[in-house]
Amino acid sequence: MISVRLALFVVMIVSGVAPQSATASVGDGFEVRRYAVAIRPDIVSTEVSGNQTIVVRATAQSVKQLAFTPNALRISNATADGKPISVSSGEDAIVFNLQQALKRGRQVTLRFQIEGKPARGVNALDGGLYTSYFACDWMVCLQDTPGDKAAFALDLSLPVGLKSTSVGRQAFAVAADKGIVVHRWRSARPYSPYLFAFAVGPFARQSVLTKHGEIVYLDGTGSQANLPALFAQTPAMVAFFAEKAGVPLPDRRYVQLLVPGREAQESASFSLIGKEELDRERDNPASDWVIAHELAHQWWGNQVTSARWQHFWLNEGLATFMVAAWKEHSIGKAAYENELHVARRKVERVRQLGFDKPLAWQGTYPSLSARRAVQYSKGALFLDHLRTEIGDVAFWKGIRRYTRDHAGGTVTSLDFQNAMQKASGCDLSPMFSLWVYGT
Repeated sequence: MISVRLALFVVMIVSGVAPQSATASVGDGFEVRRYAVAIRPDIVSTEVSGNQTIVVRATAQSVKQLAFTPNALRISNATADGKPISVSSGEDAIVFNLQQALKRGRQVTLRFQIEGKPARGVNALDGGLYTSYFACDWMVCLQDTPGDKAAFALDLSLPVGLKSTSVGRQAFAVAADKGIVVHRWRSARPYSPYLFAFAVGPFARQSVLTKHGEIVYLDGTGSQANLPALFAQTPAMVAFFAEKAGVPLPDRRYVQLLVPGREAQESASFSLIGKEELDRERDNPASDWVIAHELAHQWWGNQVTSARWQHFWLNEGLATFMVAAWKEHSIGKAAYENELHVARRKVERVRQLGFDKPLAWQGTYPSLSARRAVQYSKGALFLDHLRTEIGDVAFWKGIRRYTRDHAGGTVTSLDFQNAMQKASGCDLSPMFSLWVYGT
């Protein structure tokens, strides 16, 4: 992801405060096992209405309140295991007040209705809409806990004639009320909530079957774009990343949705690709940066996810490096070196401003460009340095070990270090101390 997510970090990192106050205890004392949402999005107003179910498990000894990320939706008719409960919704959190404290290890099922206009994350299209990053604005979830992966189910009630895409695979589309069809989507594995998304519209659709699975192209611009030409390199990229990861394409299916503007963001199972981003790269045969970067996240970021934002370089540094590796494979060494040169310039630019931090730094970034210089660009440079030090064979063996061992899970920088040490047979502590931990 290279655009919409940045808005969240303006709040989280540049200001040094999270979207909720420290006293709200959002996400404390429990983990989410499953989210199930059934909504009817209004194509014109972008409002949503429907109901939601959340299954949670207590991780603390006595949990009386379940606090989720705040949003602008109205929450009503809430129950916990079928018993009515009260809900308070404010700037700090949405809090479900249980009648009885939940003991550690016990589960409870919340059910409630939602209605309203999301403040962020729902974007209008010609005859449709799509969501981007801020899932917890159109549903109730935990936006700021990437390590809390959960199963996801989505039922979309849509006017006849519209297509949809979302997380996982579409189970069915069945007629409901007059003129309304329910599109049912189900995830095949747990994902972090920031990856939940959907899109609906009168999309032009094309697909290609490869030995790695189905690749689907959708056009949300209404411009009759030549989708196979725009995404011509995607099948080869899928093959390259799957080989380097040692893990197949998730669900053996991947969707690329072309939208207006400069959107560039991965979601679980699909990516949003802005037409203006592709237009900027059109005259450069060594480009396709956005397409490669967002695709790489299907493995590094979506399947293997940083447990906390502190380790976010494992998402973005790896995806940025994989773009360079893809260019080396498809174009040549000079293209790889050019990507690293661009990364060095970005890191040097913030160094000249007096800012340089280790990759797993927990402090406050002075700007979004500084954050990206560290987590994206410096992350990619560290991976190149590591590759040079331990050699290609050990490096790619370590990448495969890391990806296979943690596919479907969450990771910290230490997990990556351990994988690379086992693959290389070397003590990499000095290198990781310098680049990653700053100790």
